[in-house]
Amino acid sequence: MEPLTIQPRSPSPPQGGGLGEYTPPSQRESAPFPPEENESFIVEIFKFAILALVIVVPFRFFVAQPFIVSGASMAPTFETGQYLIVDQLTYQFEAPKRGDVVIFRYPNDPSKYFIKRLIGLPGEVVELANGATTVKDPGTNTSHTLEEPYVKTDLTDDHLTITLSSDEYFVMGDNRGASSDSRVWGPVPRKNIVGRALLRLLPPKTFSVFPGEYTQGQLSAFGVAAKSS
Repeated sequence: MEPLTIQPRSPSPPQGGGLGEYTPPSQRESAPFPPEENESFIVEIFKFAILALVIVVPFRFFVAQPFIVSGASMAPTFETGQYLIVDQLTYQFEAPKRGDVVIFRYPNDPSKYFIKRLIGLPGEVVELANGATTVKDPGTNTSHTLEEPYVKTDLTDDHLTITLSSDEYFVMGDNRGASSDSRVWGPVPRKNIVGRALLRLLPPKTFSVFPGEYTQGQLSAFGVAAKSS
């Protein structure tokens, strides 16, 4: 019997119906993905991008969008640098309410956004005198002096009377002495109101829902005792 021997593996192609050309490991290259797999991956990325646009863009423009507070006109209720999410949907179904903190396009330059508190409603007469804010309903000849606990600084001694049209709102900053608002440049048209402050996200310690909101009673014009929310 002849001794068993082991031969080194030949680099030559296998004989007798082999599976194809043999390439030594040192000469092999990584095989690329088949073209159909590359196309499938690109299609999936495209679908994902389209889905993101369909969901995110409408939400961003029609439901809620972020804003960063800049300026002292609403201090101390809102401070510079606070990050807000603004509810743009609610006012599509109901009218803005007195006491809401609203974000709107500045009437004299719609490219700018302001944040103020809504004080006077359409059709009302707003009177400012001796540090007090009074709203009157010409239809019923009734008046209501607002309670304004959100005004932490000294009230200014403004003297002003303005009648609002059927689509105008009177707004003021909580920091009355440092706010340019309806006392200076007039009422805000309904079409300019973007929405109300829904969430205050940053800084984390200031997180709140409907930050700064204050309800003057339950009715749209003149209600019962004021309450904060």
